[in-house]
Amino acid sequence: MNHRFRVPRPRTAAGRVAGVVGAAVGVAAAGLAAGVVGERILVRRLKNDPADPYAHEVFGEQRYDEAFRLEMPDGTDIHVEVVEPTRPVEGHPTVVLVHGFCLDMGTFHFQREMLAARGDYRIVAYDQPGHGRSGRLEAGDYDLVALGRTLRRVIDEVAPEGPLVLVGHSMGGMTIMALAELYPELFGERVVGTVLMATSGGVLAETRLVAPALLGRVGAPVLYMMSNAARYGGTVIDRARKSTSDVAWLLTRRYGFGTSRPSPALVSYVETMNSRTSADTVTRYLRTLATHSRFPALAALADTPVLVIVGDKDMITPVTHSEEIVRRLPHAEFVKIHDSGHVVMLEHADEVSAALEAFLEGL
Repeated sequence: MNHRFRVPRPRTAAGRVAGVVGAAVGVAAAGLAAGVVGERILVRRLKNDPADPYAHEVFGEQRYDEAFRLEMPDGTDIHVEVVEPTRPVEGHPTVVLVHGFCLDMGTFHFQREMLAARGDYRIVAYDQPGHGRSGRLEAGDYDLVALGRTLRRVIDEVAPEGPLVLVGHSMGGMTIMALAELYPELFGERVVGTVLMATSGGVLAETRLVAPALLGRVGAPVLYMMSNAARYGGTVIDRARKSTSDVAWLLTRRYGFGTSRPSPALVSYVETMNSRTSADTVTRYLRTLATHSRFPALAALADTPVLVIVGDKDMITPVTHSEEIVRRLPHAEFVKIHDSGHVVMLEHADEVSAALEAFLEGL
C-alpha cells in the first residue's frame, strides 16, 4: 500500500475549552505583554539595523522537485521535500537534513541553498512530527525512538538505495542517534557520513541541557501539569505567546545567537519558526528530551566519517556536549565556530556551509 498522499495543509485538532491552569498561564502571559512597552521600543530599534546583511533575504519555502506527505503508523503525516541534482555525480550520497526542536526544515536554509546551487547532491528534507508542515500526534507524548523510526521511514521511502549522509541539528542530531540505536547496521552500509550540529548524546554531570536541567528539578508531577495545561488550554497559551512576541524575539536573540549584534532578519526567522510550534507540541516533547541518553549508540558511527559542529557560545547545548561526542568518537572532525550560539548554521552560515561542503568532498 502506498502511504504517500498530498494535501495542502496538515490536519488541525478541534478547538478545546481552556482549562483553569491553561487560562491562568494565558492571563499571566497577557499581563506580561501589557508591561513590555520598553521591550517593544527596543525590538523596533534593534530590527531597524541598516547593516543587517540578511535584510532582503527571502526565507521560507525553497525550490524542490517533489513534495509529499508521508503517513506514519502513529497517525502523523510527515511533510517531505526532495531536490534532485541538476548535474548528478555517480557515487555522491543523498544528503538528509534533520532539524531540531521548535524549528523546521528551514533551519538549513543556507546549506540547502548551497547544495542546490552545486547541483551534484540529492537533498532530502522533512519536518519533524508536530513541527512545520507535518502533522501532530492525536494523543500521547512524542518520543525520540519514534523520531528515529520516522527518519528510517523517510529514508526507506525516498532514498531506499545508495549512500547517505545524515545532517542533524540539535534534536535532529538526537534523532540520528536514535536511528543508530535502532538500526546500527545502516551505518557504514548505507550511511557513509554523519554531521552532528549543536547536539548532545545525553545529559552530562558537568553541564545539562537547559530544559532537562529545569525539568530535573521540578520533577514528573510538574511535567504532567505542564502537559495538561497545554493540551486543555493550548489555544489560550498560544494566543498569549503571540501577544508577547517582542519578549519572544528578545529571548530568541539572547539564547539562540552568540554574536553581540546578530542579524535581526535571522532572529525574526528563528522566532517565527519557534512561534509556529504549538505549546501542546512543545510540552509533549519535553519528557523525551529530558531523558535522552544515547552515548552508547554513537558506537555505530565509529567506523564512518563524522563531522561535529558547535558554536562556542551555545547556551542550549553547550560546547561540552559536543566535546563529549568527540571524546567517544575520536576520529570525528570537530569544528568550533567562534561567536556563535545554538543556530550556528544560520548565524555563521558561510563557515558551516564550507565545513559541510569540505566534509562531503572528502568522503
